[in-house]
Amino acid sequence: MALTQTSFSIASAWYSRSQDYLAICKINVVLMLVVTAWVGVALAPDMQRSWLIQFMSLLGIGLLAASAAAINHVVDRNIDKQMARTRHRPVANARLSANQAIGFASLLAVFGTAIIVIFSNWLCAVLTLASLVGYAVIYTSFLKRKTPQNIVIGGLAGAMPPLLGWVSETGTLAPEPWLLVMIVFTWTPPHFWALAIARRNDYARANVPMLPVTHGIEFTKMCILGYTILLTLVCILPYLIGMSGAVYLASACILNGMFMLKAFELYRDKSERSDTRAMSLFRFSIFHLLILFVALFVDKWV
Repeated sequence: MALTQTSFSIASAWYSRSQDYLAICKINVVLMLVVTAWVGVALAPDMQRSWLIQFMSLLGIGLLAASAAAINHVVDRNIDKQMARTRHRPVANARLSANQAIGFASLLAVFGTAIIVIFSNWLCAVLTLASLVGYAVIYTSFLKRKTPQNIVIGGLAGAMPPLLGWVSETGTLAPEPWLLVMIVFTWTPPHFWALAIARRNDYARANVPMLPVTHGIEFTKMCILGYTILLTLVCILPYLIGMSGAVYLASACILNGMFMLKAFELYRDKSERSDTRAMSLFRFSIFHLLILFVALFVDKWV
């Protein structure tokens, strides 16, 4: 009986620790990035690579994205402690030490890079590592703490997966995947600023210069609306250059119309419901990007 209880305790502790390691990887975010990279692979010229090799390339990209997320948890641990949304994260809550998280991130980076080099190419490996440095070091360590334009400038690192997927397939750069990067790049500010409006008190307490903290809510709402209009225009470009067809165009028009409506409602709202509308826009933006890229994939095969 005692042996059974001990085994159960060990298994429970192992499960709890594994969940902490998964948490610092930001699995949901990484899956979103991998989906956009997968669309980059699908839209690239057919190089006759097997689905297994493509899967391994995407796995490598995902592992490096997870490594960047783990490093983010370490660098932001003191900020996370001061924010209600993040104070229970494993590193901030001391369930994992900074050394444990860095060690885990290093393993992910090594394995991810090796997989990309073996199953893809060196250009993809270099660009993916550059994205890791851009997010985990340049954005998290410097931009996030120095300027309210942190999301705009640092958003490029998070927008790279479609290009990485394309390059993993072809080994070359091309204009087309940069349009996909532009979509994610222009999507990022309204996505994060909507969250920042709802969590502005947390950011102010942690002394993070997010736009609602430094320039106020009304100015941030206006910027969200402006970027949403820009996003709508950018999303039409793949159709205009013949990269996609009617299925994507219809999906983009519907999704961006809904996005613009929500952004306009948030802009007009001066009541206490403003935070609720901001969170609604934030959640919709996640759905928007996912369905938009799925529509690109479906359009390719239709």
